[in-house]
Amino acid sequence: MASVSVYNMEGKEVGNIELSDEVFGVEINENLVHQAVLKQLADNRQGTQKAKTRSEVSGGGRKPWRQKGTGHARQGSTRSPQWTHGGMVFAPVPRDYSIKMNKKEKRYALKSALTSRVQEEKFIVLDELKLDGIKTKKFAEVLNALKVNKAIVILDSMDQNAILSARNIPDVITAQVNTINTYDIMKYNTVITTKAAVQKLEEVYA
Repeated sequence: MASVSVYNMEGKEVGNIELSDEVFGVEINENLVHQAVLKQLADNRQGTQKAKTRSEVSGGGRKPWRQKGTGHARQGSTRSPQWTHGGMVFAPVPRDYSIKMNKKEKRYALKSALTSRVQEEKFIVLDELKLDGIKTKKFAEVLNALKVNKAIVILDSMDQNAILSARNIPDVITAQVNTINTYDIMKYNTVITTKAAVQKLEEVYA
């Protein structure tokens, strides 16, 4: 069972916390992590691109000139791909880019990502994260005290003060326990969370 330090908002160590091996101490499966990242990126694609083929563009119903004797190359339509205003060859059509991944695989990939952050000592636990109001400057001071400039902050509840305070800080995002994903954990090289959020993570993903 891994043990990590607990810090306050001033960046001072105030204790330790034991992390569950079921969530933060699994055997890292890099293949599943890779699949989960690919799935997240693929699911983000809209797939709404569309261009017209020669059968869809308007016009071109008549052969522009006779087959032989004109000196021109033979043509059957003015809407063939080589003509201006012609159709497109192999035109893109709307499609679904989403990749299927089993629930157990997604869950294990997430656990692997969290475990990797713990092993790399990039998993920071705060005793609490409470702001009096929406104060970006105060939130930035907390990050500076922890010596972090790129992080995902996992909250145990919908704390609007923390969410809105972090919104304008580059390379920092916030997420709820039930909305985190493997891609964000791997993209933002440090995970910041609270003791309450750690408890919820262990309850949800154990």
